[in-house]
Amino acid sequence: MAHALAARRLASRISAVREAVGLAAYHAGEWQTAIAELRTYHRMSGLQSHLAVLADCERALGRPERAIDLFRGADREKLDQAVAIELLIVAAGARGDLGQKDAAVAMLQVPDLTSEATVPWTARLRYAYADALLAVGRREEAREWFSRAADVDTEGETDAAERLLELDGVVIEGDEEDEAAEEIAAGPGAPGAVPARPDADLTGDEDDDEDEDEDDDFDDDEQDDVVGRSGDDEGFDDEDEDRHPDEAVRNAAADTDSDGTATSDDAVDAERTVPAGDDELGPTQR
Repeated sequence: MAHALAARRLASRISAVREAVGLAAYHAGEWQTAIAELRTYHRMSGLQSHLAVLADCERALGRPERAIDLFRGADREKLDQAVAIELLIVAAGARGDLGQKDAAVAMLQVPDLTSEATVPWTARLRYAYADALLAVGRREEAREWFSRAADVDTEGETDAAERLLELDGVVIEGDEEDEAAEEIAAGPGAPGAVPARPDADLTGDEDDDEDEDEDDDFDDDEQDDVVGRSGDDEGFDDEDEDRHPDEAVRNAAADTDSDGTATSDDAVDAERTVPAGDDELGPTQR
């Protein structure tokens, strides 16, 4: 967090810096700072990619009504689907905070919940729905949806498998001291659980591919230029020898001293690069 704040002091007008500070503050539990920085980022960039994080911060500050207002005011047709689903999960959690638990269950009954396709947010949506069902006492249905969440949670984003075992009455024994010291990650729908990532990460792979293509093109062009210059120089030397055969012979003879040894190439090059004085210029050049 200290590094992010230092970056903000140095480059406060760069939107990516404000985004980084906001996300760092969110992960550190500094909700008010996160709200201020991410709102600034949205204003500077014209994006609305962290609405779910903003809504979650409002929940964490004990203001679930504001989280619901953010959900209602969002133009969900313009939002990325992952952001829209996460915002829905946060808003359902806010309903639960207000004691509107049945409304939370109803909110989560969207087409993505029962879709056969498995997308990155499927496990999180199913988990949130199972948790909402459990909150209203629908235990068997909750068990079914925890099971369905665990089936697609290949990345381990949720503790759906552990919740399922808990509902089945299975207790896993472990070191109690380690368990007490270990920080348990909150499940989807709990404050601080939104998977917040910088917008640059979403397009990083594509940008890297474009950069590699540009580098390859640049290398090809540079190689062509080198080959072209080499060919031109060779042609120029041949042309000089064709035009001045006698001078070429004299130059070759000059490269050998009186003892029959070759003179230093560096010395010859230095003599050739010394500019002619004004007295050597012809009258026309003057």
